Amino acid sequence: MIIPISGRKPSLASLALILAMLLWASSFIALKFAFRTYDPLVVIFGRMFIASICFLLIGRRVARSLHYRKGDYKLILFMALCEPCLYFLFEAKAVENTTASQAGLITAMLPILVMIAAAFFLKERITPRSIIGSIVAVSGVCWLTLQSSPSADAPNPFLGNCLEFLAMVCATGYTIALKSLTERYEPFFLTAIQAFAGCFFYFPLLFFPSTILPAELHLGPSLAVIYLGAIITLGAYGLYNYGLKHVPANKAASYVNLIPIFSVIMGWMILGETFTAGQSAAAVVIMGGVYLTQS
Repeated sequence: MIIPISGRKPSLASLALILAMLLWASSFIALKFAFRTYDPLVVIFGRMFIASICFLLIGRRVARSLHYRKGDYKLILFMALCEPCLYFLFEAKAVENTTASQAGLITAMLPILVMIAAAFFLKERITPRSIIGSIVAVSGVCWLTLQSSPSADAPNPFLGNCLEFLAMVCATGYTIALKSLTERYEPFFLTAIQAFAGCFFYFPLLFFPSTILPAELHLGPSLAVIYLGAIITLGAYGLYNYGLKHVPANKAASYVNLIPIFSVIMGWMILGETFTAGQSAAAVVIMGGVYLTQS
């Protein structure tokens, strides 16, 4: 459920968040497509590298938005470690092992995780209805995972869904840290920090013995990597960071409910993914639980 917000800036923030969710949903499709040809670590590094180049081309604007406050480096490092560093590590392996549609559905857990984190760290109150909704949504995720069976495009959906859940845990830490940082820093600057941090984090991983470096470039998968770096990393994160600057963290997180809808539709239209009756029922349970927590 999307929580309506009044006022001009919040209205722009709502539009920015909806567009960010649409882009993020498409990223599951692009990742799945790129992973068919390239090693996941190569794809993620390429994504971060392209985003970093884009920010270097407009570096003056990034520098102008910097108004550093002493001690903020700890929160900035924590934000970058959560996302993109650990988040993409988990998500890359998740999408490698499960379908794009199921990975997208697991993202519905993010609003619930943010709600729980806000209760612990920001002392926000959780209602009994939200607790019931959380239990229902978690049950739906477990059901979806148990209903999944291996296929050519999803060799280990159980592992993939679990890794996507861990990615959502990282996204929760990122959201809580980012909300504090957007009070003092421009979204553009914070998005640039994420790109550069991800680039430095993933570069050494390319030299691991298990990483398969590409012998040649293929047009389609390469365009998918460029799309992930230039459009998703800059566009989706820039839009989300802007939206989070102007609305409360729990309200911004509620927009993540759109990702499962967008990802399932695009997974069906572009990748030809389908759901069994049991998986469809589990998806309804997940969204029902999320609705209870957010209404």
